[in-house]
Amino acid sequence: MSKYSSDLLRLLDERGYIHQTTDAAALDALAAKQIVPGYIGFDATAPSLHIGSLVQIMMLRRMQQTGHKPIVLMGGGTTKVGDPSGKDESRQMLTAEAIDGNIASIRTAFERLLTFGDGPTDAVMVNNDDWLSELQYIELLRTVGPHFTINRMLTFDSVKLRLEREQPLTFLEFNYMILQAYDFRELALRQNCRLQLGGSDQWGNIVNGIELTRRMEGAEVYGVTTPLLTTADGAKMGKTAAGAVWLNEAQLPNYDFWQYWRNADDRDVGRFLRLFTDMPLDEIARLEALEGSAINDAKVVLANEVTSLVRGKEAARIAADTAAATFAGGGFGDDLPTLAIGAEGMGITAICTALGFTQSNGEAKRKIAEGAVRLDDQPVKDPSFIVNITDGESKKLSLGKKKHAVLTG
Repeated sequence: MSKYSSDLLRLLDERGYIHQTTDAAALDALAAKQIVPGYIGFDATAPSLHIGSLVQIMMLRRMQQTGHKPIVLMGGGTTKVGDPSGKDESRQMLTAEAIDGNIASIRTAFERLLTFGDGPTDAVMVNNDDWLSELQYIELLRTVGPHFTINRMLTFDSVKLRLEREQPLTFLEFNYMILQAYDFRELALRQNCRLQLGGSDQWGNIVNGIELTRRMEGAEVYGVTTPLLTTADGAKMGKTAAGAVWLNEAQLPNYDFWQYWRNADDRDVGRFLRLFTDMPLDEIARLEALEGSAINDAKVVLANEVTSLVRGKEAARIAADTAAATFAGGGFGDDLPTLAIGAEGMGITAICTALGFTQSNGEAKRKIAEGAVRLDDQPVKDPSFIVNITDGESKKLSLGKKKHAVLTG
């Protein structure tokens, strides 16, 4: 029996999204009687978000599934400042044109997962540059500044951890929490927004926004955070040895995206199915109870379901077929990464690094010494081996059991 009466909080609770809430009882009562507009803010620092943001996007999807209104706030303005949360150094400044291009690219991922439109529960995407760029700085300081104390700002993890590590925190970045709090106040006025969602690292920023909105507008607004999302082995979600797991295909091929989920730790399968798919909870319970090699069937389901949501059903089908052909032995499939080898050939260590299988030639040499690198399923033992491929020919390169690519002439 759920402790919540609203469909929204009940669904978020059952599927493992809730870490902290502000006044859960009042939010539950509000969500049970009316449509609640709620938002999450996203950076525009790259042309794609990675899967570390997917749990937040899924929360917006859950809002829409339970009859509420998702607001996607793109940080076109705050991206010009930089969020210091969880970072040890200042990030590169982007031009306005680059930020706008990133937002347009990022929107494509949201359009697969949310329904946008003009209806009462249709999603909307807004850009905080629309109001932040119009602020007169002195007026902002006079109006908003008195609601913040330096004493309290210094206690937030985003600031405190940077200072403890003796990493520079610029005055520009120090303003970020004020601007994010101001976003909540603006969205409350412009969109009647009543809820901000975010990761647990955003708790301080969310509380700031709630307090500022109450003080300036007298409005009751609420916050919900998700748990810090890590894999069972403690790694941060969305990061791999080969780099970020991007949501957009232009930044990461469909097969690699599918394979990330297929390679999930056994202990993560049930949690990931609840967070990142729409599968019924009883079916998820059945899958996560599988033992031994049978759990691999659940991982294939996970990979298919998440890839279908984020990349589309056809992308999931092709990736699954490619994996089946590759792992059956001898086959290439249609979706493996490829690398063209020139007429003069290419060293095996350089090939491993060029494909992203290894981060350096030194690492490639170690993998070769361990017997982990295979060409057409035969181990390569010489780190100086030169791969030559005639025109029209192709060979399969493998690193371990999970990384495969096609080399062409």
